[in-house]
Amino acid sequence: MIKRFLMTLLWSMLLLPAIAQGDGNKAIFTKPKFSGFAMASYQATFQDGGNSNTFDLRLVRASVEGRILDDFYYKIQGQINGNTSTLGSSPKLVDYFMEWQRLDFFRVKLGQFKRPFTYENPMNPIDQGFMSYSQPVSKLAGFSDRSGMHSSNGRDIGLQFQGDFLKNKHGRNLLHYQVGVFNGQGINVKDVDERKDIIGGAWVMPIEGMRLGAFGWEGSFARKGGGQTVSLRQHRYAVSAEYKKGDLQLRTEYIHSTGRGFATTYQKQSDATDLTIKTYTDKDGNEVANDKSDGVYALAIVPVVKDKLMAKARYDLYRPTASSVDAKSNYEVGLNYRFCKYLEVQTEYCFTHDRAMAKPDYSTMFVQVSIRY
Repeated sequence: MIKRFLMTLLWSMLLLPAIAQGDGNKAIFTKPKFSGFAMASYQATFQDGGNSNTFDLRLVRASVEGRILDDFYYKIQGQINGNTSTLGSSPKLVDYFMEWQRLDFFRVKLGQFKRPFTYENPMNPIDQGFMSYSQPVSKLAGFSDRSGMHSSNGRDIGLQFQGDFLKNKHGRNLLHYQVGVFNGQGINVKDVDERKDIIGGAWVMPIEGMRLGAFGWEGSFARKGGGQTVSLRQHRYAVSAEYKKGDLQLRTEYIHSTGRGFATTYQKQSDATDLTIKTYTDKDGNEVANDKSDGVYALAIVPVVKDKLMAKARYDLYRPTASSVDAKSNYEVGLNYRFCKYLEVQTEYCFTHDRAMAKPDYSTMFVQVSIRY
């Protein structure tokens, strides 16, 4: 699998320049750009009866991107996981799409790419700034999704329309919209129930660097097994606010979900036929198939030394049953140091209070080195 993926990228880089000449002086293809990044980390957890520490090769990504006839942008990106427990799903194709970009106010994207849901989901794992995406985004945007979907890095297969419009006197757009139709099954998987997810969002940009937006998601997640198809409705929404100027980032998002999930996460083929619905324990100790969850996060990344040193803090809450019974809260602080645009070190201390555990309080120390190329 690794060899096949690398050969695909290699042939893309070798063949596209060879057919780049079109009629006259206009090239059909621009010269492809090869890029990527790698992330390695050390994590130590301090917990009563469960201390642990480990080095981890988190992931490596490689991508090729370029343009066709100026108006069409394409990108192919693959990922290799360093975690040996998930080598069965690595390497994997994460992005494979083309977007028509002639008009700023109406662009069309087709293929496999990020779902248009929340501000944080589309962010690069390095630029996101913390040891992981926030819990609400991870659980409700298609990373470690509560539905039981396989890890899809916030992506799906579909068709999307988006654009920016209503320029002010300085030429800056004030409004953005994005809406798409998707399979609803995550990356590299065909549709199962022949229903499609409709996901979209819009935001206003009243001042430079500020975005105030809202998102909606109406769809389903399905499995087939034993001659039947079980389709679980997924209704989600998010409200978001952000201010970003240079290395300064202030961002908060609230996400709410209505929809049940399967008991097993899809990691191997047999999981795809397990139709057992996940249950939760309510405040009275009863097992219930709860269909609501929510979460909120708020973060600040503040430059201490311009282009070099950033201080950060985040409050991160996820409630699997939209109640305080099993709420998990993370309180995080840390420093990020950028040696240059190609090399960054991120450090973090996280205090966790997880009400679903008998001993709810524990701490985590995290150090990550990220390389761009």
